[in-house]
Amino acid sequence: MVSERSVPIEEVTTGLAEDDDLALIRRVAAQDRQAFEALYRRYAPRLHGYLWKLLGRREVVEEVLDDVMVVIWKSSTKFNFTSRLSTWIFGIAHNMALKAFRKYPREPAGLSPAPEEAVDEAVTDASVLRDELRAAVAGALQTLPPEQRAVVELTFYHGHSYQEIAEIVGSPVNTIKTRMFYARQRLAPIFVKLGIAPTS
Repeated sequence: MVSERSVPIEEVTTGLAEDDDLALIRRVAAQDRQAFEALYRRYAPRLHGYLWKLLGRREVVEEVLDDVMVVIWKSSTKFNFTSRLSTWIFGIAHNMALKAFRKYPREPAGLSPAPEEAVDEAVTDASVLRDELRAAVAGALQTLPPEQRAVVELTFYHGHSYQEIAEIVGSPVNTIKTRMFYARQRLAPIFVKLGIAPTS
């Protein structure tokens, strides 16, 4: 008797999400506005986070995000179903972000000012430290050139493989690996100072 392989729930969920993505983009290609609104709700927050980390200026990020969604609407019939929809969408966002990065100089990175109201006593030291660490890591990423920062963002924050990142940014896989190598090399001393163990 052949035993059935136990499929991890993450694998099932990912597969369902990808099937849903493909169904949505087919409907968008048929000019279904409700499908486009659903696609917008699904991807806009992720794209906003990605663009924010690359561009760091609210008005620029919002302008680029709007432009990306317009391109998706107008170019939906060009999606060829040979890669994940997220790879195609992030490729559009990446190219438009680089154009905006060259057009608008990035403002110096800084921490958001603390709110004036008193800190709630229920906030634990652990949560404060976690927020400070998150801000420190975000600041460290801003020290990377945009090409390296994009690779780190797409790998660790958006879960793309090197092959998918190569498709997104339009570079060979070996170039992506090289960018990651130099990004890790540049971030390592910063992370040591922050007390973060480097990942393998």
